[in-house]
Amino acid sequence: MTSLSYDPEIKAVLEQAASAGRPAPPARGDWETLRARTEMLMAAVAPAARPPSVSVSNYSTTTWDGDELSLRWYTRAGSTPGSAVVYSHGGGLVCGTLDLYDAIISRYVESSGVPFLAVEYRRAPEARDTSLTRDVFAAIVWLHEHANDLGVDPDRVAVMGDSGGGAPAAGAAIMARDHGVPLARQLLIYPMLDDRNTVPDPTLEPLATWTYDNNFTGWSALLGEAIGTEDVSELAAPARARDLSGVAPAYLDVGELDIFRDETINYARLLSACGVSVELHVHPGAPHAFEGLAPGAAVSQRVLEDRNWALTSL
Repeated sequence: MTSLSYDPEIKAVLEQAASAGRPAPPARGDWETLRARTEMLMAAVAPAARPPSVSVSNYSTTTWDGDELSLRWYTRAGSTPGSAVVYSHGGGLVCGTLDLYDAIISRYVESSGVPFLAVEYRRAPEARDTSLTRDVFAAIVWLHEHANDLGVDPDRVAVMGDSGGGAPAAGAAIMARDHGVPLARQLLIYPMLDDRNTVPDPTLEPLATWTYDNNFTGWSALLGEAIGTEDVSELAAPARARDLSGVAPAYLDVGELDIFRDETINYARLLSACGVSVELHVHPGAPHAFEGLAPGAAVSQRVLEDRNWALTSL
């Protein structure tokens, strides 16, 4: 017996979507179908187009292994806060693009006034192991190198990632500590942190919008046969970390019906145990990516207000 259930406003949206019919879920390990289906859903639920107050400039840098890495610099007209965020988009490690996230990133920039540097990190399985994290870290380094030109205080740079972008964001925060690169905060939004989270929890599985099969598919695309073994780096799956002392202070939020709930709570606990300041929000009745699925729900409005506060306080 469980008392877990959807928030009523979210439930109504999900029931309406279910009544329209949906294709069979991708098979476990089928990253190509998962990418196609997830990106179709991302496009369908994306918010309105970029507001006119937000403008974008395109830049690039070089990855650790010599590839070109695309960067987008988002700013709001008339806003010069001095702070900035490096953003790592979601997509379960195998999905998502900056184009699909353009309006989402623009919404954060418009509401907070904080400029964002969004990074088109390489996805699995085309990129493996720690490459995604190293791409996000390269964007952090680039922003520090160009901080003066962009009007950014290097001591007020944060990294932010949601869902599958949470792993490279958290991993990049570890790299920043290890390489002496200042980070003011890491904002991890229902982050995907643990490659061992592939065995269904019977209380969560019936309510999950991102499934355990999807989670196996994403992690196996990134890690191959190393998934679930002791050969996985903390830079690829930050839940593997043992010592997080000295990393940037953290803001984390997750829904209680998200399969990432426990790994997010455990990561917050580890951060706290290592002396890192942590703010953690667990939202009742909310599944994965709830604010995108049900943007009008009261819980979605609350979580966006909390994230906006975290951004404006940088």
